[in-house]
Amino acid sequence: MTNHADESLTRARSPGDPARGSSRGSASGSASGSGERWDVLVVGAGPSGAAAATWLAEAGHQVLVVDKKRFPREKTCGDGLTPRAVRQLQDLGLADSLTDHLRYDGLRSIAHGVTLELAWPDHPDFPPYGYVVRRRDLDQMVAERAVKAGATHWPASEAVAPVLDGGVVTGARILRHESGTTEAVRARYIVVADGANSRFGRALGTSRNRSYPLGMAIRTYFESPLHDEPWIESHLDLADRDGNHLPGYGWVFPVGDGTVNVGVGLLSTFKGWKDVNTSQLMDAFVHTAPPRWGISDASCCGPPTGGKLPTGGSITPRVGPNWLVVGDAGASINPFNGEGIAYAYETGRFAANAVNQALIEGDGRALAAYERQLEEVYGLYFRVARLFVRAIGNPAVMRELTRVGMRSRPLMAWILRIMANLLRPDEIGPAEAAYRMLARIVALTPAA
Repeated sequence: MTNHADESLTRARSPGDPARGSSRGSASGSASGSGERWDVLVVGAGPSGAAAATWLAEAGHQVLVVDKKRFPREKTCGDGLTPRAVRQLQDLGLADSLTDHLRYDGLRSIAHGVTLELAWPDHPDFPPYGYVVRRRDLDQMVAERAVKAGATHWPASEAVAPVLDGGVVTGARILRHESGTTEAVRARYIVVADGANSRFGRALGTSRNRSYPLGMAIRTYFESPLHDEPWIESHLDLADRDGNHLPGYGWVFPVGDGTVNVGVGLLSTFKGWKDVNTSQLMDAFVHTAPPRWGISDASCCGPPTGGKLPTGGSITPRVGPNWLVVGDAGASINPFNGEGIAYAYETGRFAANAVNQALIEGDGRALAAYERQLEEVYGLYFRVARLFVRAIGNPAVMRELTRVGMRSRPLMAWILRIMANLLRPDEIGPAEAAYRMLARIVALTPAA
């Protein structure tokens, strides 16, 4: 396992073409999709798609990115950007834009009556801070960055089906929602980035391994006097209204605009998870949250929204003859904490590197480098995470782990580094030892 996700994330650029992307990029797109063939079609303009489009456009390729929504749009998310995510956004040239939002120093963990404030660790590859940015603002910011790089963006345009030629995917049929018309768009390569429910990915034959953990999350916003606190807060002793402990956590993330993002996240690793009513669980958490936040029915800004998240690389295949699957569409979500944004930016960048090389060489076999990089960067880490969340599916194990962990600040600081995927290179050995330890724990753990 390695945390040097960025060592191979070199700036994608075609030989002899150091300039940024072409002048064809526009917010709405003026080129006709039917009469030409793009170098790359990116299906989805969220974090992974916009990142891939930016890197590919900066390499000088002709990139069309389509999204069924028009920005700005809401997205169910905790809105917290970890140091991994911040690093990617800085590399995309968005460091100055981030400073307009709330910067935070680390995580405040609460469980069993104990509170620990844990600063982000020093790391050679990542900054020791994060930001909280509403997804409606963040996603628009990165999509606009892709257009600035030279990509063409078609909003309110949904890729409804692949275009096939002799059994080979040569593009997509695009429904332009505002006009109600459909047209065929052809491209040499396709990056599938249409989110956790990836309809386009399924049309290409992707599927989820149902033995892998599934995440569930629900959140909303509340007005709060502590909206600009320098800590995001996580409650590790999540329980339902009957006091039953569950494998997951509740969160309160200050947004800095007068509100806080409040939510709960669960994992499908315990018996009866399908019967859990997340709205009721959210209600239970809201009514037990620390009073200092001022969270109440009166301060609620709107009804909660939620969804299910495939985690740990559970969706395959992620590489086809001329297509790649990135971000949530490829289940690139950390099972430890449900974080998906950093992995979306990273996998979008990995994919851009592979597609850039395929275009340079004129050989689609270069796409295989994407799968190899996913395994190198995330393989062992995701395997450890899957074993861990299986173990804590037993409520007794979850209670004992949090009880022991909260007694030791050094132990919890190390756990934070693991769960946020911020281990330093000299800590990889202990992570591999943790993998072997977790394998033994899972083997000995009785069914919940």
